Amino acid sequence: MDAIFKALNDPTRREILLMLKDKDLNAGKIAAQFNMSKPSISHHLDLLKQAELVSFEKAGQFINYSLNAKKLEEIFAWFVQFKPDEAVHLQKPKIRL
Repeated sequence: MDAIFKALNDPTRREILLMLKDKDLNAGKIAAQFNMSKPSISHHLDLLKQAELVSFEKAGQFINYSLNAKKLEEIFAWFVQFKPDEAVHLQKPKIRL
């Protein structure tokens, strides 16, 4: 879980995840959307891979990246445990006189 929070801590990596929400992209297309060096983008992609937030597949000289839906579902399930129980909030407050 620490690797996930580390990966999500950076706005560039969060933007990459948003880009991959709609379609798979290769590293070059991802890098073209940012004003930073390709090695910097590679570093961001490596951290996303280490956190298992993205999957990748080599296609010739390109590496295509996609969101790892299974890992995202695990993260969402973990966060849901912090959601307040709806039944508790629907009860009328008790007033003591």
